Amino acid sequence: MGANHRVKLSQWDALMLEGLRAYGWSNEELLRRISERDLPVDTSIFEFDYLALAEFASAEPVTFESAVKDGYSIKYNTLGGLRSWIAVAYGLEPEVVREPGQEAVIAELTPEQKERLASVISFGWSIQDEAGKPGVYRMEPIQR
Repeated sequence: MGANHRVKLSQWDALMLEGLRAYGWSNEELLRRISERDLPVDTSIFEFDYLALAEFASAEPVTFESAVKDGYSIKYNTLGGLRSWIAVAYGLEPEVVREPGQEAVIAELTPEQKERLASVISFGWSIQDEAGKPGVYRMEPIQR
């Protein structure tokens, strides 16, 4: 599937998938562990229930395998969810701006991180360079 035809995951399923990716497993190992329900207990602040992700994978095997192997996009992002995705996927703590009319998530990203984020962020969000700060990006809703 091309980037424009990626499967869509809920924000929470995407976070759990990224939580498992943090273990450094290959796609095949991740798929095997999900299939066999050989999953770790999450002790992060998120307390992910990876068995729920295994249930999703069992119910939607083609979608889940495609998400793992070909990438995915998130159905709908929130400010907090986008902050969390960056934290889980990249180990970074972005700034969240919640001021009405200025809502945004701001993070310093490598070009590769920015490219991957652009491929998963949901429709309705833009990624802009933060003026005067090379490598710093502002993710904001297109409409407020």
